[in-house]
Order: sequence, then structure tokens, then C-alpha cells
Amino acid sequence: MGGCFCIPGERSPSWGQGREGPFKCSTTSSQHIASSEKEERCFPHQKMTQDLTLSFSVKSRSRRCVNGSLQEAARRRLWALENQDQDVRGLFKDLSARLVSIQSQRAQFIITFKTMEEIWKFSTYLKLGYVSTCLEYLLFDHKYWLNSRLVEDTEIQVSIDDNHLENMYISLLIQEGHFVCRTLCSVVPPVEKDGEYLTLCKNELISVKLSEDEVEWGGVSLVTGQRGLVPVSALEPLPVPFHQWFLRNYPGSCGLFRKQDWTGSYQIGRGRCKAMMDYQQQRKGELSFRQGENLEIIGFVIPGLQWFVGKSVSSGEVGFVPTRNIDPGSYSPMSKNSVFFSDEERSSLWTLGSDRKAECVTFLHMLSHTDITSVYRLSGFESIQNLPNDLSASQPEGFKEARPGGSWEETQVMGSRRSSSSVDSSMEDELLSATSDSYHLPEPDDLDDPELFMDLNTGGDEEEAENFTSILTFLDQKGYTDNFKNLYDFSFSFLTSSFYNFTEEDELVVYLEASRKWAKRRHMTWAHARLCFLLGRLSIRKVKLSQARVYFEEAIHILDGAFEDLFLVAALYVNLAAIYLKQRLKHEDSTLLEKAGALLACLPDHEFSAKNELDVVAYVLRQGIVVGSRPLEARACFLAIRLLLSLGRHEEVLPFAERLQILSGHPPVSDAMAAILSFLYDKKYLPYFAVASVQRWCSQNAQRISIPIWQVSLVLQNTTKLLGIPSSSWDEVSAVACPTLKQALAGCEEQTDRSTQRALYLILSKLYLQHRSPTGAIYYLSQALVLGKLLSEQEAFESSLCLAWAYLLASQAKKALDILEPLLFSLKGTQCGIQKGVVHNLLGLALQDEGQMSRAAKSYLQALNRAQEAGNMRNQAVAMANLGNIKSWTQQPDRDYLLQAVRLYSELEASKETDVELVQVLLWLAQDMVAGHQLTHSRFCYEMALLFGLRNRHLKTLCPQILRHVSLTMNTGWLWLSNSGTGKWRGGCWSLLGSSTGTSTQPGPSGGPSPVSRRACAYSSTLGRETRQQRPGWGPDASITSFRKMSW
Repeated sequence: MGGCFCIPGERSPSWGQGREGPFKCSTTSSQHIASSEKEERCFPHQKMTQDLTLSFSVKSRSRRCVNGSLQEAARRRLWALENQDQDVRGLFKDLSARLVSIQSQRAQFIITFKTMEEIWKFSTYLKLGYVSTCLEYLLFDHKYWLNSRLVEDTEIQVSIDDNHLENMYISLLIQEGHFVCRTLCSVVPPVEKDGEYLTLCKNELISVKLSEDEVEWGGVSLVTGQRGLVPVSALEPLPVPFHQWFLRNYPGSCGLFRKQDWTGSYQIGRGRCKAMMDYQQQRKGELSFRQGENLEIIGFVIPGLQWFVGKSVSSGEVGFVPTRNIDPGSYSPMSKNSVFFSDEERSSLWTLGSDRKAECVTFLHMLSHTDITSVYRLSGFESIQNLPNDLSASQPEGFKEARPGGSWEETQVMGSRRSSSSVDSSMEDELLSATSDSYHLPEPDDLDDPELFMDLNTGGDEEEAENFTSILTFLDQKGYTDNFKNLYDFSFSFLTSSFYNFTEEDELVVYLEASRKWAKRRHMTWAHARLCFLLGRLSIRKVKLSQARVYFEEAIHILDGAFEDLFLVAALYVNLAAIYLKQRLKHEDSTLLEKAGALLACLPDHEFSAKNELDVVAYVLRQGIVVGSRPLEARACFLAIRLLLSLGRHEEVLPFAERLQILSGHPPVSDAMAAILSFLYDKKYLPYFAVASVQRWCSQNAQRISIPIWQVSLVLQNTTKLLGIPSSSWDEVSAVACPTLKQALAGCEEQTDRSTQRALYLILSKLYLQHRSPTGAIYYLSQALVLGKLLSEQEAFESSLCLAWAYLLASQAKKALDILEPLLFSLKGTQCGIQKGVVHNLLGLALQDEGQMSRAAKSYLQALNRAQEAGNMRNQAVAMANLGNIKSWTQQPDRDYLLQAVRLYSELEASKETDVELVQVLLWLAQDMVAGHQLTHSRFCYEMALLFGLRNRHLKTLCPQILRHVSLTMNTGWLWLSNSGTGKWRGGCWSLLGSSTGTSTQPGPSGGPSPVSRRACAYSSTLGRETRQQRPGWGPDASITSFRKMSW
């Protein structure tokens, strides 16, 4: 069947909401369709291509055109990924697509899908903007992410063939053979075939199952529940994949179809409305009114629902009002995308990750931690003064064009101003905060002691009325009070907060049943109704649904249309409707489900009291799909999210949250949904989407809100997963997190959270130093120093050392001296030996950079003495190495100090940090031996340094540096260092770029590096095996065995 069915001569059905079908007539017979359309109707036999082309372009928001240089940089990156596309395949797998090929010259990806669910997920991510954001993660490097102005100005626009994607979607639906359609026209079967064919209204939903007959399919009406044959030409598959998924996974009746309902473009409204026609009460609880009468809406009115609760302005009576009888233009419309009916509803979703705040703050402080106050620093690391800054000449032109013109300080001030700017309150906020009459639901405050506290172990007789006076008096209050709140919550807190001294729940049921009888005798309406509600809840708790139904119906009958306690009325109707849906029963009042849905959806702050209320929420959502009401669908999705989160069923929330984000798309809904989505994506281990949801929300609201700390922590943890950083490197910070960290700073400034703000400054400085960008690091460390002085002496001391170290890395030794010399003077007369040693070591580095070798040596000796006093072997090794690296008048390092440093390192427990330092010391030794013409020993030092670099996977940093030293200083005889001396890592081995030597991309038996050629690496791999046997934790004896070969 391979494609979408079509009707020749007619336009294909529109995919928009509320569209009309291609038929001109509103009613037709199935016989007519079967005879006249059978010849015209066709399924394309040619094979439709199942591949989809996804193109992208990098655009500048400010200039509203393609950024040519960034586009070319992205295309070059894509070209590099063509032959090694594992990362791209992994990304598209997360996007629920299957990568077929990459066409870098055209900036295109060819993808395909195998199931309808894959298309649903991919189209969802496409609408949410995650596809374009994930491409940014794939195509741009750290230079881009460190430039906040460029990130704000750049966007990747993704384009696909929508029609082709729709055809692929329908083709996959037909292949699956079971889906939901909407009728394009009314269908009236012939009299002789009545019962065999379905009688259908236009736009009615039908669940169809494909058969071999291409003219008629079997179907079930989701409105009436009837089964029968349906003419295929009268059907159109639902175009929204979410609707197909929901109706398949949450099956049930959609209620009676009503052609007179108004939906159209009307929005949710509140305030007052005007009646368009008379209405006479038909059942208890309904409101009678005259044409032209003013009615006050209690709660809200939602297009697509048959009822809402209203109050007659003239008579003061309250009841259900049929929506079709009012003028939809007479009430006050809310925001187009509003689904929150109160501030409490809006804030309820924000609390999802707030309980993790303390944990997240602790994580930020751990990430910002530095050992600079206790561990010495080694000199001789490659200076970053002449290397690319965050945005220097080595990067494409596109990276420079959006660079801020001012200093770091000016940029930061501008960002702070943007984050603290306020937005004028909208009409919706005014409506939400407006006061109303007593029928609007209150916002309960925190309760102290309960007003009712009953002892069930008093031994009182059930026939004694005075034994029930307290409970009856308490429950018979007319209207809602805060003390009733615990009657409705999921946890059944009233069992312990209002009653005690009962061993089994059955004892409480007996007591409540006796109380109900006394309330009935005394005609205490509200006590009677509330006791029936409590008994019904306890029956549901025991899965006695029929008994619960009796209690709820009795309570509704007793209230006789009273609406003073809307919480109780809503709870009764919704619980009763849930039971009818669960048991698939039909109530004598055909409007019960409609009214329950109205109470559930139209009243703010609904208190869910049972998990089976999800059936009513699903019923409301089906109603929204049937009538095509986006406001109703969005409200139902919000209610589903809130209920599922309350039940702890987080894995079921995600489809509703994504759909609500698509339906709303604007604050304040998108703000709360971004928080929900990031939380859920993190739990489902989808790091690309967890980061994308937060960063897209931040970019859209940079001038309006500050990001919560728990989301900052979430981004920091998930960005490391994007780049595949191993868990042992948890303290590394990805440049992708830079925009989020900067926006979080604004929030800390507003909240005057200095400790967290300082931690963010330190993390940002670490990030900039990690990517060899000293200017930004120095700026943020300067800010951290200001805050450190306000917090404590320890924070000030740590920040000072960090700033001095950043100046040293930036080859600004004079500024480092200006910090370190006063710091050393302040430590005189104290017992802080380790702190003095750290300052002396850094001071030696600064003096060495200034050319003051004699003073530097004295400072290193002071540091060495402090380390020996403390028994710190690592600090001793660093001090020895720094002393050995000071060149005397002979311009040669002191080899004895370097050898002692190597021996000390060999006795340390192996770690990434000490291995890096050992590599540097081995390079110094190798250079010294090359100068002394001891080529055999120098070659061994270079090989050892290279092996330790490979051991820690420093393929982009240490290893190229080592190879550069080797190729510039000596002829090693390594064939793979011939020519340019550069190469790359392939399949677990180092391969020379452009080399004519034979290469092997197969890893060795142990999975480690395999030799590039047998002659080239035989000696080094033997040496590597011996070395790996000795470390980690070389002992003194083992170090003698390893190092005696060098005859030092």
C-alpha cells in the first residue's frame, strides 16, 4: 500500500486544525461512495522513497541572513564526520531518526524512519527546536560557546520537506494497519444495510482496522462506541501523531458528538458573559436564565466543553451553564496559550527540582573546588599568552563579527541589567490576581492543629447521639474552609490527622457509617454529604468501586444542587465519573461525564483525591481532540502532568509535557514546561534534550528570568555526557555549559547568594583556563576575589592564589607578584606552613618568569622546606622539579633536582594529575640529555613521556606536544615521526597523516595501542608493557629496575 491514499480530482486533505474535507456535500450515502468513488480512488503502487533530506543553515539573528563563515566552518566539521559518523548516528538515534548518509557539501543529512512512533518523536523534537540546538552541539567547538554574544546572535535553521514527511507518516500508519481517522463528511447508510454500516457525523473519530478490501474498512466510533463498516473514501487519518498515540494508549469513549458547540478561535475566558438564549433547568444543579441575562463565570469557561459553573447576577443562584447558550465574545479572554488558572498551579510545576537545591549547591561547590591552597604548581607549562584567546585570529571570521565591543566588565554589566529587567504585567496576570466573590476557590494556608481530632477508643455506644456531636458539627459547616483540605489529598492524611486510637481501618469505617446515619436523621446536609464522600474514598481504597459509587451518588443527591463547597462538589462528580468510566457503565444522567469534566478542567487548584481520576482527565483530553479545541487539549495535558507527577509516575509524563510545550510555546507555560522537560529528560538519560530544553528556555527568556540552581547543576552534569567525558573526569566543565552559567550568575546577584555566586565565578574561570582563554578567567577570578573577601579569610586567600596562578598562565608575572608578595607578608608570624609553602612556590614561578633566578631559587627552597616539614611527597617532587628547571649561568637545568623529582614521582600513587606532572619533568630531562648528546637516554625519556600521555588519553594536548619536542630536537629513528611529525589516532593507534608507512587500525590483544609498524613501535611497546606493570604505585625496588637502564 506504500503511501497516502488520494481522491483524483480533489485536493489532498489539509493537515491544519478545523479544516473542511474535500466533499462539497455534508451528507452522503455509503452506497454512493462505494459505487462512484471505487473507480476514482487509488493507492499509489510506485515505491515511495523512505528517505528524508534534512538541510541546515547557520544564520545571524541580528543581520537576518546566513552567516557565511560559520556556515563554512560547520560544513567543514560535517565533512570531517562523514567517514567517522558514530557521533552523528548516536545523535540522530536520540532524535528518533536513522542516519542514512551525510552530504557535507550541501549541508544535509539523509535520514529515514521505520515506525510511526519514530516520526512522532522526531517531529516533536523538530517543533521544540531540539534538532537545531543539538546540531549546534555537534558542529561548533568551544570557541563558539565561550562567546556569549555570538551564541545569542546565532541560530541553526533546519528545513525538511513537510509533505514528504506527512506521506511517510501515513504510509507507516497504513503499514501498521490500525489507526484513528476523522470523517470527511457525514455518512448515512442505506436502510437495508442499517446495522452493517456506521452512521457517522462529519469530523467524527473512527478507530479503523485495515482489511484487504480497499473500499470499506471495519471501524469503531469513538463517539458512540458502535462497530461497523466505513467507506474508506470518507476517512482521513488524524494528522497529529500525538493524537494517534494517545487514543491508542488511552482508549475510551469521547462522549456524544455535538455540532452546535462553538470552538473555533475562541480562547479560555472568565469574568462575566451574556446569555444568547433562554435556558430552563432540566436536572438538579443546572442554572435557569433568560436571554440577555448577565452571568458570572465561576472559575473559567473553556471552548470545547459543554458546561461551566456560573452564577446569575440578578438572582445570585449558582449552577451548571450550557456553553452553547452564551455569547463567546462577551467574556474576558485569557492569554492564547494560558493553561494555568492560578499562581498556585503555575508554581506547582516549578517545585519539581527545588527539593534538590541543597544537593545541587553542594555539587557546584565541589565542582569549583581547587587544591591550589595545598598543592604546589609546576612551572614550564606551555604559555597561553600567544595561543588563541577565547576569540582570536585563528578562528573563522564568523566567530569575531559578533564579538562584544566592550570589556569583560561592560559585557557583564549589560548581562546583569538584562537579567534584572522587569516585564509589565499582562491582562492575564491582572485577571488571575483579581478578587472575586466567595464562590471562587480559596488558596489554603498551612494548617497547624486540626480542628477535628476524634478518639475512636472511647467505648461509646453508636446509639448515643452525643458521641457523634463533634464530628457532625465539624463536617456540617456550610461552604469550604481550610480545615477540610486534608479530606481530599492522595495520602489520606485525615486518617491520622483527625482520628486516632483505631487499630484497623474497618473500625474507622464503622464509626463513619454510624456518623452518616446520625447526620441523615438530623437532616445535616453538609455533614451527610462529606461523610458519604469519606466513605466512598475508603471504598475506592479497598477497590470496592460499586460501593463507592453508591456513596458518591447519595452525596450528590443530598446536596441537591448546592455549590457552596466547590471542592466537595468537584470531588464527588469527578470520582463518580471515574468509576463509571472504569466500570464502563452509563449513568441515567447523560451529562454526568460532561459536568465532571467541566468541574475538573474549569476550576483552578483542583485537589486530586484518587488515581483513577486520570480516566476523567483522559476523557477531557479526548473531548479536546474530537472538537479540535487546542485550549481544552492544553488544559487536559496540564492536568495529566500534574496528576501523574503527584502519583510519582514520571515515566508517563513526558509525552503530555512535550505536547503542552508545543501547544503553548510562550511564557509562562513554556517556562514551567522547560523545567519539567529538563527534569524528565535527565531521568530518562537523554542528555542532549536535557541541556537543549534549558538552554532554549534561557535564550528565549534572557531578559526576564533567572535560572534555578538545580537546572544549572543538571546542565553541568549532562554536558559532560554530550562529549563522552569519562566519569573519572567529573570535574571537567564543558564549554557548552558556559551560557547557562553566565545566566545563573544574574540570578545569584538578584538573590544576593554570594557563596553560590562565587562558586559559579570559579567554575567559569576553570572553564576559560581549561580552553586556554586567560582574559575571561582573570575577569571571573577577580570577581571571585571580591566576593571571597566578603565571605571569609579562607575564601579570600584561595581566590587570591587562583588569580595569581591565572596571571602566571597568561604570562603576566608582574601582576602575580603584586598579589603574592602582600599575601606572603600577611602570613608572617603564623603557623600556616602549607599555605606559606604554596605562596613561596607560586612566588618562585613569578620571579622566574621575571628573570630573577636567584630570588626564584630561594623561594623554591623555602617551598621545599615547608613540604618536607609537612611530609608531602608530591609537593616535594614539584619543588624539586621547579628547582631543576631553573637555568644557571651555564643555561642548563640542574639534572640532579630533576632526577630526584622523577624518583619522588615514581613512589607516588599513580593519578592523572601526577602523570601529567611527570610527563613535564621527563620532557625537561630529555631536553637536557639531548643538549648533553645522551641520545639513548633522551629517547627513553621521550618514550616514557609519550606512554604516560597515551595512558591518560591526552591525544590532543600532551601527545602532540611531546611529538613536537621530539621532532624538533632529535632524530629518534621513529618512522612514524618522519616528514611533518604529525598524525592522528585511528582505531587505537597513532597514524601519521600523509605517511607512506604501513598502518594497522586493529587494536592489540589488550585493546590498547597497536604498533603503527613492527619496526617503529617494537621497542616502545615492550617498554610500555614493562612500565604498565610497574605503575600505578611504583615502589622503590620497582623504580630501580625501571630506571637503572638509563645509567643516570
